[in-house]
Amino acid sequence: MEELFEGVKEFSKQEFEQNKLLFQKLSKKQNPHTLFISCSDSRVVPNLITKSFPGDLFIIRNIANIVPPYRQSSEYLATTSAIEYAINVLQVKSVVICGHSNCGGCRALYAENDLLNTIPHTKKWLELAKPAKEKVEKLKAQFNYDSTDWLVAQENIVLQINHLLSYPFIKEKYQNKSLKIYGWYYDIENGIVYNYNKSKKVFEKIE
Repeated sequence: MEELFEGVKEFSKQEFEQNKLLFQKLSKKQNPHTLFISCSDSRVVPNLITKSFPGDLFIIRNIANIVPPYRQSSEYLATTSAIEYAINVLQVKSVVICGHSNCGGCRALYAENDLLNTIPHTKKWLELAKPAKEKVEKLKAQFNYDSTDWLVAQENIVLQINHLLSYPFIKEKYQNKSLKIYGWYYDIENGIVYNYNKSKKVFEKIE
């Protein structure tokens, strides 16, 4: 924990001072251009991999970068309410759903019930990613893949894009081209990000 305290001191002395005008501007209001939905994994740092500044991204993080399908409810809906706020209040112009390699959430789709029963809320949450696993299982039988971890993570990104389009206010903006939606796959080991090409249905290296 001590390193975090030291980091705060360093930030105040260096980064804040170097960007003082930006922080003064941001103290009045935020105007992010992109809603960035990513996994909670500690290795995924949206501002780092996009080289973006404070105020650029409105970030939602949860296990396996999941977007619950749209529904009206009296429950407390954290991800849904953050999406609603970003689109309807902040008026972001783009949405990125970013998955990544070695995703523990996607891997947990294959975990034994003995483990999953110790994390019941996580088990329930991951039901929203199960169709990605089911699709990959069909592909495995067809193409004889050695490993499918990467494929499950990528299919999960596509699945969550489809969930996102179940939100009426998002579907409307997307169809009239006032909102863009991207699916990214981040390869942690190699520092490469792939963007989903909707027409070709493949992930292509951003370069």
